[in-house]
Order: sequence, then structure tokens, then C-alpha cells
Amino acid sequence: MTNDLIAKAAIDQRMAQIITPVIEDLGYELVRVRLMSGKHTMLQVMADKPTGGIEVDDCAEISNAISAVLDVEDPIADEYTLEVSSPGIDRPLTRLKDFEMFAGYEAKLETSELIDGRKRFKGELAGVEGDEVLITIEEGTIGLQFDWLAEAKLVLTDDLIKAMLKDRKDAGQISEEQFDEIQTITGSEED
Repeated sequence: MTNDLIAKAAIDQRMAQIITPVIEDLGYELVRVRLMSGKHTMLQVMADKPTGGIEVDDCAEISNAISAVLDVEDPIADEYTLEVSSPGIDRPLTRLKDFEMFAGYEAKLETSELIDGRKRFKGELAGVEGDEVLITIEEGTIGLQFDWLAEAKLVLTDDLIKAMLKDRKDAGQISEEQFDEIQTITGSEED
């Protein structure tokens, strides 16, 4: 069986089968789904627009649609909380296209098995070649089979934050007027 970073466990894969068509019908993409059980069971769903930039209203729309389908399908025996969120800036990379889309940015990858004596790789994403994810680490650019990956996420860097803000500004999702003026206050520390 191939590795699935969107839905790892069998129950997560079952959830993905149920909710993917619902999310896609609304024009979104499923980034990740996890059913986490503990004191309280939580179904965590991460979704995004194909072009990125999902908003709170989008999450509410997805949540309502998923809730309706899950009420009918009833795949979770226990009481649970549904959490729909955006992937965030330091997002998990769960699809091969994510590694291409975020080429040039820093990421942390973890493999399920040891590769040349290690499981963790941190470096700059260098795109995709076939079904290999390319990452430039200290030793140079290496290719890791997508199926080898257990976890992958972007690293929060200034460059990434600037790029995300620029993308949102270019898409008209944020404007300068939304931000308050920054004031610098100088003073002395008191003993």
C-alpha cells in the first residue's frame, strides 16, 4: 500500500473517502484529515482552495457540508468534535503537487524508514521529478520517493510569510487599510 499523507490511518482514509467529494463539489481541496481520539474525539479536516487562501467563511461552509454528510453516513461511533481549518502558513505538505508549488521554500521531511542512516531531512524544496520529492540539504540536492515520506511540512520563515502575504495582497484578499498604523514607543525601564 502506498503512503498517504492526507489520511494515514484506515479510519482517516475512510473519512477522506466520505468527505473528499463533498469538499471538491464546493470547489476546495482536502489537504489532510485526522481522527484524533483521547479524552475527546476530534475529526480534524484541513482544506484549501486550489489556488490557496482559504478564509473563515470557507471553513464554515465546508464544516456545514461535511457535518450533513457525516450525520447520514455516521462513520464515527463516539461523540466527536469537527474542526475545519486552513493549512496555515507552515502547512503540512501532503500531495506531490505541494512540493512543486512550494519549491524554493524551507521544509522538514521525515521518512518512515531510514534513508542513508537518517529519517529527518531539512532543507530547501527543489521541486518534483517523477514521484520523487527533491530537497536541497547540506550535502546537496537529493530525491526522496514520495511514498517514503511519513511527515512533511513547510518551515515558518520570513521569506515564506512575505510570500504568503504578497500572494494574498495580489489576490485582493488583504489590503493595507486592514492594518493599523504601527507606533514605536520608546521609554526607559523602571527598577
